Amino acid sequence: MGFGFEAATPGPEPIDRSKTMKCPGQDTRYWKGDAIYEVPCPNCGHMVEFFKDEPTHKCKNCGTKVINPKMDFGCAAHCKFAAQCLGELPPELLAQREDLLKDRVAVEMKLTLKKDFRRVGQATRSARYVEKIARATGADLAIVLSSTYLQDVVVKPQGSEPVSTAEEKVTAAKAILEKLSAREDLNTEVCEIIEAIHTGKNLDSINYQAVHDAILLGELQGRLKKTPEMAEPLGRELAPRLLTEEGKELLQVLVADVVKDIEKTGAKAAEG
Repeated sequence: MGFGFEAATPGPEPIDRSKTMKCPGQDTRYWKGDAIYEVPCPNCGHMVEFFKDEPTHKCKNCGTKVINPKMDFGCAAHCKFAAQCLGELPPELLAQREDLLKDRVAVEMKLTLKKDFRRVGQATRSARYVEKIARATGADLAIVLSSTYLQDVVVKPQGSEPVSTAEEKVTAAKAILEKLSAREDLNTEVCEIIEAIHTGKNLDSINYQAVHDAILLGELQGRLKKTPEMAEPLGRELAPRLLTEEGKELLQVLVADVVKDIEKTGAKAAEG
């Protein structure tokens, strides 16, 4: 004799939204006509078809694993799901896209410094120089950009003076890099460079030399905005302190551009 109950019908499986959630860039509903494209295989030249969210594809002709050259990771500089997204990418693609870290570091630098526009401006100017020096010298772009952005990060607790010692700046930089899940070896070298910059210690590495020169060039560029007439004497004073040939060339360009602007301003004033 039964109890009059019918067998329970299994309900729907609970939805795991972490698996179904997509950002607009990955959701095909938002895709346009250029979301599917072909690129030549770097090994045999055969055309390989990609959907824009595919990081790699195997060439059907020769079997080479081809990396999607058009895949854009710019959103990872600000998206809170960036770590999950990047964690699913193949190692070879992560290696090529490691300079994405510079964008995330730049964002964290600005969030930390907040309205300290002087330091934000200095870091931004120096970062432009260090990128040029790195490309010319072969310095590690992720390391030198992270070092340049974070070398003068200061923490301002409520009602206290800015943190400014070398040790405290290293601690602040390390905390940011750990938050961004940077490689341990990258974190270590960045901290070594920042410590050296603020203690006057010279490191025998192209990464340190690139950061050293970029900071000096960024500082000079900021100073010349207020006193452009000092371009030539300040340039002569700075030249012997630079450690890279690329840094010295960039100094010459900077001084020449400022002098040229002064001459143009003078010519316009004479015409008026």
